[in-house]
Amino acid sequence: MKIVSRLIAAILFVLFFFFALKNTQEITLHFFLGYERTDPLVLVLLVCFVGGAILGVLAMTPIVFRYRREAARHKKAASVLHKEREAQQLAQIQPPLPDSVVPPQHLI
Repeated sequence: MKIVSRLIAAILFVLFFFFALKNTQEITLHFFLGYERTDPLVLVLLVCFVGGAILGVLAMTPIVFRYRREAARHKKAASVLHKEREAQQLAQIQPPLPDSVVPPQHLI
């Protein structure tokens, strides 16, 4: 499986590398207030891809932390239940304790 994933990664790298070589023409981005920037097309695409990936990770972060908190809470509850079950099993295995003898009241 490791070889297959590395082979796929190498193929994707070669494809993206040749894509970058084919798209070296300059493009001009027009921003607000008359600001313009001229860069290669491949650089603009790379910046947009990386920016989108970062925004996606940031948008997913609160959900991941919430699931981690829930998982920790469930794990703690499961360990408490497991300890209780072990205590019950131990109580069932042990022989019952003898009844305590209470002296009659008239002998005291």
